[in-house]
Amino acid sequence: MKVLERLELIDRIGRELQSRMGYSEIAVFLKAHGVDTKKPTSGVNSKWVYSKELLADEPDARIVRIATELSVPHNHVVADPTRILEATFWEPFHLRLFLSHLSTFKKTTGQLQAALRRYGVSAFVAHVDIEPTREWMDEIEAGLHSMDALVAILMPGFKESNWTDQEVGVAVGRGVLVIPVMKGLNPYGFISRYQGLNSQGKTVATVASEIFQILVRSPKTRIKMLSCLTETTIQSKSEEEAIEKLRHIGSVKDLPSPYLQKIQESAPVSTVLTAPAPLAELNKLLAAAGLKPVSTKKEAFDFDDDIPF
Repeated sequence: MKVLERLELIDRIGRELQSRMGYSEIAVFLKAHGVDTKKPTSGVNSKWVYSKELLADEPDARIVRIATELSVPHNHVVADPTRILEATFWEPFHLRLFLSHLSTFKKTTGQLQAALRRYGVSAFVAHVDIEPTREWMDEIEAGLHSMDALVAILMPGFKESNWTDQEVGVAVGRGVLVIPVMKGLNPYGFISRYQGLNSQGKTVATVASEIFQILVRSPKTRIKMLSCLTETTIQSKSEEEAIEKLRHIGSVKDLPSPYLQKIQESAPVSTVLTAPAPLAELNKLLAAAGLKPVSTKKEAFDFDDDIPF
């Protein structure tokens, strides 16, 4: 891990611990990860500073594991205790979804990848995303060990492929959510316990929408999916993207209010979210949730240079 990447990751971990725990809870949590919580710190009255000082000298692998448990975004994965593989293909602040597919279906899988991005999902397609200069198996391994969920596109030949079958095996072994998408083949073996998504007669956009609904309903991915959709909404680069993502948020049943509150707090400093159309969409969601609308009106400043200095 590069020095700046390490410092930034420790900083984000510190912020996350600051927002979620008290001093004693931080100490217990970090100690459970093998961090020496008895070493001297500066004594500054800040949980953020306290956390960063405790983590300053910890090995990269431990930093990555702590970040992963806290769902702090990063592009690294500990595949085994002796090395850290960097997953360079995941987009920041997106849910990480591995698309397991046959090479003969790579074109449509690539289209599914693009469609999923509109929901705040970064999908890994091996035949598209692997850099020619990187070791092929290292990239696959990095993706498998850092994914949040796996979609298995089941079609004739999938079961017989050593690669796809092993990819599913890693997902099952890690206990991450597996979403079988049936295209001529039903779920089998360990993945037969999962409800399959029938793709027969459906468009790529419809399949992407149904995958999103599964991700947002499953206890294994709901929190991460909502967090990623919220963050990518805040970081929208265009009005169209913001409106689309806000509508996806509006489609979520029983949406906890903190996700909308985070957008509410971030919107005033976003030129995209405060544009008329996205702002109207956002305020509609806020009103439905009983939250205060975002206003672009600025308080008038009464200038008087005659007052005493």
